[in-house]
Amino acid sequence: MTFLEPVLLWGLPLAALPIIIHLFNRLRHRTMHWAAMMFLLAATRKSTRYAKLRQWLVLAMRVLALCALIFAISRPLAGGWVGWMLHPAPDAIVMVLDRSASMEARMPGGSTSKRQEAVRLLAEAAKGYEETSRLILFDSALRQPQEVGDAMSLPQLAATAPTDTAADMPALLQTVADWLSRNKPGQVEIWIASDLQSSSWHPDSTRWPAVAAQLAALPQTARIRLLALDQPAQTESAAIAVAEVNRRYRSDPPEVDLVLDLERNNPTPSTRSLTFVSEGSRSTLDLQVQGQSFRYRHKITLDSPTAIGWGRVELQADNNPRDNVAYYVYGPPVPLKSAVVATDEIVGRILKLAAAPIPADTNRQAEIITPEQASQIPLSGYSLLLWAAPPPKDETAKKLRAFVEEGGSLLVWAAGENGSLFGLSLGDVETAEPEKFWKIGKWEEKEGPLAKTDEGLSLPLNELAIFRRQALRGEGTVLAGFEDNGPCLIQRALGRGRLLICASSPHPEWSNLREGLVLVPLVQRLISDGGRRFTQADLLECGATLPVEAGTTILPVEGGRDARLQAGVYRLGQRLIAVNRPAAEADLETLEPAKARTLFEPVKIQLFTEQKQGESKLQSELWRTFLFIMVAFLLVEAMLILPPKTEAERLKVKV
Repeated sequence: MTFLEPVLLWGLPLAALPIIIHLFNRLRHRTMHWAAMMFLLAATRKSTRYAKLRQWLVLAMRVLALCALIFAISRPLAGGWVGWMLHPAPDAIVMVLDRSASMEARMPGGSTSKRQEAVRLLAEAAKGYEETSRLILFDSALRQPQEVGDAMSLPQLAATAPTDTAADMPALLQTVADWLSRNKPGQVEIWIASDLQSSSWHPDSTRWPAVAAQLAALPQTARIRLLALDQPAQTESAAIAVAEVNRRYRSDPPEVDLVLDLERNNPTPSTRSLTFVSEGSRSTLDLQVQGQSFRYRHKITLDSPTAIGWGRVELQADNNPRDNVAYYVYGPPVPLKSAVVATDEIVGRILKLAAAPIPADTNRQAEIITPEQASQIPLSGYSLLLWAAPPPKDETAKKLRAFVEEGGSLLVWAAGENGSLFGLSLGDVETAEPEKFWKIGKWEEKEGPLAKTDEGLSLPLNELAIFRRQALRGEGTVLAGFEDNGPCLIQRALGRGRLLICASSPHPEWSNLREGLVLVPLVQRLISDGGRRFTQADLLECGATLPVEAGTTILPVEGGRDARLQAGVYRLGQRLIAVNRPAAEADLETLEPAKARTLFEPVKIQLFTEQKQGESKLQSELWRTFLFIMVAFLLVEAMLILPPKTEAERLKVKV
């Protein structure tokens, strides 16, 4: 229980006044032993015991009535988010609001979103502290402190409005801890309102111990109250996201391929209606959806091969209207360049042909360079680097790592020399016995560069014949393995790109990869992956840094008004940018409240879970309740001190 006027609690000793008066009143009389009176007292001993009991009850009622009066004038606060017993009002209250897109899901039993319910509860709880505490608001989107003078104005503030952003709770609370360290506001309480989405809280992040340690080390007392709005949706809900926008090169008619991801909270097969809006035209289709995660590819026909435009995809309204719309833009095809580094001329020609089979009719371009050139020329303009030479070292290796971390794809082929690269290594060369070869026994077909085609056909890896190979070692994902369980192709993610190492080579003496049935799809998919930073440059997430040049104005075209916070289509100079809700906001996994409590140890934390819309208040003043309790004690005391009825009055009642 928290008191807005805790200084008045020093008046609690006054509750002993009735006891003191009673004791002084007893000292006024001196006991005199008298034989006749002693006989009468012995005869009425039973009634005397009752009188003493009544006196003690009267005394207790008077003491409790005084205690209730002192509590009432101290203005206690209590409610579903009750504070710590007998703690004074804090000097500052820091309200931390999660206003990510997932907080727009509706509360069970109503039409109010979790964000709106959180703001309402925060406002009601903070109202009683306006005269005694500073109210500071931090939100997950801007992470900037904002002082609040009127608690009931919280719902009208721009910093509490809905957004299409994701939340990073460790970073947000680190900002709060830094602010407290700089400003030292005295005793402080941190009120956190969130839906505990795992992708926002990052419970396994190494940042949490540092945040908790900084809060615990503050010179002022800091306490945390966590309002968890983690209730799952009671009805079926789905989220739509645009994963890729691919412009088909020289297709007739011109087309754009949309790759859409649909996330649901119900794995039961169902039919969902998708509405496609493009430059004012609308079309609707019914999609048969299976499982909780579903990927769908949709083709849109264009009027011109050089057309530039935008569109959006809509789902029917459900529990969270914020994740039912996704935007996309498209433009002319972007040339994708590949570089082949090969010490063998035959291997160089094979890989160049696989990267750019028909340069005149596709947007694929490839060139052969030497290892020395790779260490000198800039690689940022390439999508894929095919390395068929001894593993690079020193400065060249650093340059290749930077290329991959920026989003490029790097595929290293066996070249007959031992070496390692970024934790993956090539061992000794093994040669198969005459007229024998190694076969691929298993490979990853669900996703990645060896996945099945859009038509559901498998790549013929089981038809590959490997005559020479080098042993692969290191931590990574095995995409393809030999029948003897040795790895053939290992992948490792680095930054935004990926590194792959193959145990063999396209050289005819090493394998039959040169036939192209596996090599060409593998290389082309890696080009698409590495080129996504070019082809998807106009497909961003809310909260990402916009590619704004000096003097460029951001103009809203469709959807939101603020590209930092709201999804929509925006114009930057001559470019169109599609800004969407982060895909992680469709994550259904939530953090257990008990786990959230452990993240802040050793800081004290109190947990409150809101079950339904409007079900409770976080805090309310209790002075009226204590006044009623005081009156009740006085009424009981009045009844106890009423004089007993005389014998004549009792006889009248009987008659």
